[in-house]
Amino acid sequence: DWKFMQINNKNFFEKVFEITARIPYGRVTTYGAIAEFLGSARSARMVGWALNNANTLNIPAHRVVNRNGLLTGKRHFGGNNIMQQLLESEGIKVENDRIVNFDKIFWKPE
Repeated sequence: DWKFMQINNKNFFEKVFEITARIPYGRVTTYGAIAEFLGSARSARMVGWALNNANTLNIPAHRVVNRNGLLTGKRHFGGNNIMQQLLESEGIKVENDRIVNFDKIFWKPE
């Protein structure tokens, strides 16, 4: 249940939001990279849970993709192509729901 997760993981969620807000314009990172940075390498899905409704928080959740560069969170942006459009507006190329040159634009939280 979303509310249960939100209440019991408030600090984790807030940390996810803080890291996501630091992703540079024109770059992307992964759920797993954020989880690893937060010391919870096996919590990539929790990062995804945190970001499910984050597009209303004015943080660049569109810059977070799965480990293969796939736009797995696109359904949480209110339309089929909004996540892709946001990425493309930053100069990031997307083909078949996958980031082109993913390795070159990947940003590792440090």
